[in-house]
Amino acid sequence: MSETVERHSFGAEVGRLLDLVVHALYSEREIFLRELVANAADAVDRRRFGALTDSALALPADAKVRINPDKAARTLTISDPGIGMAKDELAQNLGTIARSGTRAFSQSLADAKPEERPSLIGQFGVGFYSAFMVADRVEVTSRKAGSDEAWTWASEGQGEYTLAPASRAEPGTDIVLHMKADAEEYLESLRLETIVRKWADHITVPVTLVRDGEEVPGTKGTALWRKPKSEVSEEEYTEFYRQVAHAFDKPWATLHWRAEGQLEFTALLFVPGMKPFLAVEEERESKVRLHVRRMFITDEAGLLPSWLRFVQGVVDTEDLPLNVSREMLQATPVLARIRRAVTGKVLSELKTRSKDADSYATFWQAFGPVLKEGLWEDAEHRQDIANLLRFRSSTVEGWTSLADYVSRMKPNQEAIYILVGDDTESLKRSAQIEGFSARGLEVLLLSDHVDAFWPERLDSFEGKPIRSITQGGDDLSAFEPEVAEADAPADLTDLLTKLKEALKDDVSDVKASQRLVDSAVLLSAPAFGPDLQMQRLLRRAGRGMGGGQPVLELNPRHPLIRRIAERAAAGEEVGEAAQTLVDLAHVQGGDPPRDPVAFARRVAAALAQG
Repeated sequence: MSETVERHSFGAEVGRLLDLVVHALYSEREIFLRELVANAADAVDRRRFGALTDSALALPADAKVRINPDKAARTLTISDPGIGMAKDELAQNLGTIARSGTRAFSQSLADAKPEERPSLIGQFGVGFYSAFMVADRVEVTSRKAGSDEAWTWASEGQGEYTLAPASRAEPGTDIVLHMKADAEEYLESLRLETIVRKWADHITVPVTLVRDGEEVPGTKGTALWRKPKSEVSEEEYTEFYRQVAHAFDKPWATLHWRAEGQLEFTALLFVPGMKPFLAVEEERESKVRLHVRRMFITDEAGLLPSWLRFVQGVVDTEDLPLNVSREMLQATPVLARIRRAVTGKVLSELKTRSKDADSYATFWQAFGPVLKEGLWEDAEHRQDIANLLRFRSSTVEGWTSLADYVSRMKPNQEAIYILVGDDTESLKRSAQIEGFSARGLEVLLLSDHVDAFWPERLDSFEGKPIRSITQGGDDLSAFEPEVAEADAPADLTDLLTKLKEALKDDVSDVKASQRLVDSAVLLSAPAFGPDLQMQRLLRRAGRGMGGGQPVLELNPRHPLIRRIAERAAAGEEVGEAAQTLVDLAHVQGGDPPRDPVAFARRVAAALAQG
């Protein structure tokens, strides 16, 4: 055996790759350890697989990946008893990315039985080079299982590498990283333990850390999602949920399944039992964890749409490479198919669980506002979400669905009526609802912020248009009041003429209303455009009315309107009364008067006159 050190140049593509890996591919420097542990675990799996047909490859009983930091020598060593590499494999796998040990090996598994296939994780060729993010020199000493020869591959990542004979007592691989001056944190045992727990806590091969000369476990978790459902207890599900969700409650729903066929993945997802302390409204992205062959990749893959971001858990796939960056994930067709499948499964579970009204009410009160965001954002799933909606109602207790509302509609009722505001109790007392209640017409009461937006997108349900009752144009003449009105309406002909002239800069129209019973006035929005709640939000955002001037509606049976109508018919001026009526309508709707000082002056004068 020659003792001469052989020098080789990297393949042309490796030079470009090294610069990409060190400066662009990985957004977190610590990922180098995930990549190297993944490759080590892969090598152990490959040896285990080979031992099925060759007993000479049998693994030691205590096979594990060993991580040993040495502060004095400024080195970090990752060792494994895996399949190892011969001289030519070191050159092929580490000197060029045209070959990948894992990729080439995986081609030999096509005819293997499923239960005999190892769980391949990393791919030498890309993930390996992440070592140069923290090391200015890397040495790989490896002995192929079944061979007595060992070789050392070494490089400073500057365009060339060396191969030299070496010695290793047992088959396997040692990777020695000579750490850069700014990477000393990765020689601290506690820092290393944190990284391993974060990224590799669920791989099948045990990982140990050398701390103060003794080996301590580096991982403690098990890939619970990989177990059959029949082998997992409710207590284990709850413990795992609390771990991944950082929660203290029990999950409201647990979804555990394996997808097989053209797309393979395993998922273990949880719907929380209570709203988290940190409001999900503030965090817009799903944090479901993406694993590849048990190895954690990221919790920012967007595995569920933002309107399902309250769902927690893990999705583990066989169909993605481990060394995939966050940016690459967004353009991966496989991930897009996983997203569709996982979203469909969660919606199906919610649909099933919604049949238990009491249990579903717990979920809805916690996460209904978030789910409703999908009505605005997601045309593909809009109808599925519509079936999951629940509302408070002006006529029934508790929560009701759109389907239940439609089943209770009057024979000649054409639309689903809604009223949007800031809180349910105020909506129940709103002047807007008086005429509908008097005729036994049910109105759904919506008080979440998102309720001002989504009706624009979900404009109908089961062929029935969804209509805000604050928008003018609702003709209630087709419905008789359930209790006959005692007084005849006053003649408002003269009053309407004078009010339209006096308020021409404040309202778009003044008219007699069918919708008022106890209140004197109300404001309504034009028949087309944003309703009053949307206009209110636009004003708060400094964007003006957004829908034109409102309509002022008068109750022709109210004593105040009768009195002012008599004055108008007698030829008196009603300018002051006109301004007061508009401000009363604003206050009644939950808004301040246009000019609070002037409004207070007019009210005081009216009270002084008795």
